[in-house]
Amino acid sequence: MSDMRTYQHPDLATVTIEHALHALSDPVRLDIVRQLDREIEASCAALDGGRPKSSMSHHFRVLRAAGLVHTRIAGVQHMNTLRREEVDKRFPGLLDAVLGVKG
Repeated sequence: MSDMRTYQHPDLATVTIEHALHALSDPVRLDIVRQLDREIEASCAALDGGRPKSSMSHHFRVLRAAGLVHTRIAGVQHMNTLRREEVDKRFPGLLDAVLGVKG
């Protein structure tokens, strides 16, 4: 029997700026977002920085709930992407400001 687990990803229209800022306020989550902004897609394991799996599961859950990250299952790996285009449309300039990108 295979694991048919899927993740819930909110419609960004339902995400508040406070929710997004809360998710980005944690240094670990901010680091994940920075890495995904550079790498486009990465597995949970590639983003864990040696941190415990249980801790990282929590961080990814918060990032998904805030609409910042999309996670898809590819075999045994969970691949993550930053929902950059959608977030930029919902909160123009937020990621550039938080990530220090100069326009």
